[in-house]
Amino acid sequence: MSRHPTVKWAQRSDKIYLTVDLPDAKEVQLKLEPDGKFCFTATKDGVAYEVDMDLFDRVNVEESKYNVGVRNTVYVIKKAEKKWWDSLIKHEGKPPLFLKVDWDKWVDEEEEESERAGMDFGDMDFSVS
Repeated sequence: MSRHPTVKWAQRSDKIYLTVDLPDAKEVQLKLEPDGKFCFTATKDGVAYEVDMDLFDRVNVEESKYNVGVRNTVYVIKKAEKKWWDSLIKHEGKPPLFLKVDWDKWVDEEEEESERAGMDFGDMDFSVS
């Protein structure tokens, strides 16, 4: 039986960031299908790891990119339609325990819109003198 590595995710209106945390993974195989089917398999220290998810909506496989690194595997998945998803996966009830929000990459819908409009006031001091 396979184990599940931790999977972190974040989104923008046009893409999904998926990070599979599995340091020193060997025999990494990734599969992404246009209907949103995502599969990851690898081994570490002779133990099989697997993630098999149905993403919330359709994706553009040709414009999606991945990088298999020593510490993790990062997949930037291009959405087929530019819109915010309600969730990463199609599911009923609670999401799987191995699935976590990637707060380092997370941006709210409103924050993305203000960044595009050039109104990022992150480094301005609004305190009253």
